Amino acid sequence: MAGGGDCVGFILLLMLLLQFVDRFCALPLCSDSRAPFTPRSRLQFCPYNGGIRCCNYAADSRLKKQFEAMNISNSDCGSLLKSILCARCDPFSAELFRVDSGRRQVPVLCNSTIAPNSTQSNQAADNFCLKVWTSCKDVSILNSPFAASLRGGAGAPIDSNSTKLSDLWESQTNFCDAFGGGSDDGSVCFNGAPVTLNDTRTSTPPSGMCLEKISNGSFLNMVAHPDGSNRAFFSSQQGSIFLATIPKEGSGGLLEIDEAKPFLDLTNEVHFDTEFGLLGIAFHPKFTENGRFFASFNCDKAKWPPCAGRCACNPDVNCDPAKLPPDNGAQPCQYNSVIAEFSTNGTGSQPALATSGNPSEVRRIFTMGLPFTAHHGGQILFGPRDGYLYFMMGDGGGQGDPYNFAQNKKSLLGKIMRFDIDSVPSAAEINQLGLWGNYSIPKDNPYTLDKALLKEIWALGLRNPWRCSFDSARPSYFMCADVGQNQYEEVDLISKGGNYGWRVYEGYEPYTPPESPGGNTTLNLIRPIFPVMGYNHSDVKSNEASASITGGYFYRSMTDPCMHGSYLFADLYAGAIWAGVENPRGSGKFNASKIPFSCASDSPLSCGVARGSQMADLSFIFSFGEDNEKNVYILTYNGVYRIVSPSRCNYTCTKEDASSLGRRPPPDSAPPSKASVLMSRSGPVTALLMMISVLCSLLQ
Repeated sequence: MAGGGDCVGFILLLMLLLQFVDRFCALPLCSDSRAPFTPRSRLQFCPYNGGIRCCNYAADSRLKKQFEAMNISNSDCGSLLKSILCARCDPFSAELFRVDSGRRQVPVLCNSTIAPNSTQSNQAADNFCLKVWTSCKDVSILNSPFAASLRGGAGAPIDSNSTKLSDLWESQTNFCDAFGGGSDDGSVCFNGAPVTLNDTRTSTPPSGMCLEKISNGSFLNMVAHPDGSNRAFFSSQQGSIFLATIPKEGSGGLLEIDEAKPFLDLTNEVHFDTEFGLLGIAFHPKFTENGRFFASFNCDKAKWPPCAGRCACNPDVNCDPAKLPPDNGAQPCQYNSVIAEFSTNGTGSQPALATSGNPSEVRRIFTMGLPFTAHHGGQILFGPRDGYLYFMMGDGGGQGDPYNFAQNKKSLLGKIMRFDIDSVPSAAEINQLGLWGNYSIPKDNPYTLDKALLKEIWALGLRNPWRCSFDSARPSYFMCADVGQNQYEEVDLISKGGNYGWRVYEGYEPYTPPESPGGNTTLNLIRPIFPVMGYNHSDVKSNEASASITGGYFYRSMTDPCMHGSYLFADLYAGAIWAGVENPRGSGKFNASKIPFSCASDSPLSCGVARGSQMADLSFIFSFGEDNEKNVYILTYNGVYRIVSPSRCNYTCTKEDASSLGRRPPPDSAPPSKASVLMSRSGPVTALLMMISVLCSLLQ
């Protein structure tokens, strides 16, 4: 057995490695956190022509001027420095420049492990960092990008008069400590050529999905309780939020939920109709400490005057609400989209123990009047890395987005927004910035790169984003399903400032609206980011109007190991489910297949068909959910279903037996123990020490 000190060291090392797991799985992303784009013209300086890239002609020209200013006399060194500068144009430049760890001036240079008996020439061929050092160490480089870093990475100041690498670093080892990175650790590094992913593993979709039904309740949202227990919050479209306890898989138990005693009842404020209601709930990342949570809902100002906000149809976007005809009997902007903050009720210093919320709003975060009665998204969620609140908003309705709101950079319709809800601005600041509510703007929102954008906007060109999620294993993967108009339902990989094409495009094809009083955006004025997955309406129903995508999650549970890593999404009306598989891993390229599903023979509730038989469909798939164990749930009109072990439906999964030995035990029952509450309140350091203590005691 390991000693106590060895145990602590091992666990700390393991946890340190785990926090970087997602870094080993890159995806195409530029160093400014934007998505790469398809070029319109060839670059003149950098050799990144054909396919997607991160440089346009202007950026290419700037890099050329930067290179010329270096005044490098040695051609071998010059060729290497040119390739290093041009790495900014690589579609994986965000990973090459490790944007999460600060702004680097040069990419991470591949620094392979070198065999002791290798010759110098072979070493240089296998180790790009060594090659740069060997070729450039005694070459004068004016305005060197290497000089912006610290000597050897140790924090020593740089002599601004030094122009040679050998003046700044004592040896190749010190130089590569500062600029090198493993090409053999699974992460992406620069070897002088465009990045290619050589993942030769074949990924196949799962053979089938096994479900059990644990509730007959009809819910629109599910959010795992932030305390890490086996509890979750469910909400109805009518306006109620419920706190439920989730049964252990295979136990035969049902979802423990008392619909007569909601956690929070907003039915008096919420306007409920086909595309209206309580559309999103989100809990602050520090909910167990501060008890703060948020609701996104629609309201009718004719019935509830506090609902009213500024109309999304206004002179700023060339829209006159007086000229809009009534929509289904409603006047323009009679209905509003609202985000409001609430807090737990009477729990003092232990919000994790709360069983109810205070119905009085703490703060109105956002209010916007809607021009039509459809397409207003409504989901809210917190970014796992940045802690900011993301808000998904549709184009406001009307066939073909007649006012072109989704492409209008001065409109918040057809957008994904990002708010800082922890920094509360003054009323003067809100008015000065022209904000739509009580929030601050994150300093790295895309408006800093595109001055035409409203400050709230994170991404644009969406018709009606219906259910988005961050991959819990790779938070850089932000997936959104976007409902189509006539032909195509799509899944988009969302990036900073990305334009997803609507209404210039529907899916991959150009789209022409039946009418456009708000003007048009031409094809050559945008750089559309096309879907990574999706399906044609004809794939699900003969009636093209009856198709509407519902976004889901990357499946990260080991309950069904053959499903692990697949992105799941569905069609609302058809009740069909797809699994998207990325291949090569990290490429951002997906293949989606419709997968069969069956009801487990021992399902606690009947799935609507004979248990143990294949199901034709799931009636009205509203949404997906994910618990703290990363199990995935399907929320439908007829109830709540959970994905369970494939063997319970006689599906073959060769990975199941081996993986089940390492499956995590189910979370503790609710309410949480005093120890779990203490861990949630004491911060990560104390929680880490407690975990180490427990694990070490088990290893003794």
